[in-house]
Amino acid sequence: MDHPQTAPPQTVPLRFDDDLPLLGIAAWSGTGKTTLLERLLPRLAARGLRAAVIKHAHHGFDVDQPGKDSHRLRQAGAAPMLVASRVRWAMMMETPDQQEADLAQLVEAIRGQRPDLVLIEGFKAWPLPKLELYRDEVGKPLRVAEDPWVKAVASAGPASVPAGVDSLDLDDLDGIADWISAWPARWPREQAPREVPDP
Repeated sequence: MDHPQTAPPQTVPLRFDDDLPLLGIAAWSGTGKTTLLERLLPRLAARGLRAAVIKHAHHGFDVDQPGKDSHRLRQAGAAPMLVASRVRWAMMMETPDQQEADLAQLVEAIRGQRPDLVLIEGFKAWPLPKLELYRDEVGKPLRVAEDPWVKAVASAGPASVPAGVDSLDLDDLDGIADWISAWPARWPREQAPREVPDP
């Protein structure tokens, strides 16, 4: 969570509806977000859930290879460029005028695939429900108190969480998978931030 991100654009709000549950996975860099997701996804699949993942990356990443036909066509101006084979397809879209990735646009792009839920790694500035991961040894503060969108904290060791926030053991993968598996059923009533009492 320590990579700078601009606030979400106000012109394209993130649209919530009961058909597409969203859950942010938020943590400081070094906490192990990707490793946790890598270990959770097979457990979610075993529980019958088809989980899509949207991951925030640094601006310079590229999934295409210079010299390949798809790269040449994208450089020539194809927007978007979709390349497909028997076993997979990928869509690439240049967004040079955006200061930051537009999460609302990415969610809409994935909606047609009809996943059971979308796990969103990064995009911490966006107002969406989140599971915060926390390791004290990373040396960064817990963000749950300042982010009313955090619905649960999975921590390695005890952590103080506000009332109304679920507390999970970061080392209990099955427990976290159970919590996430229940998320689609909870989603219709979780589409708003927690009420934070006045100081």
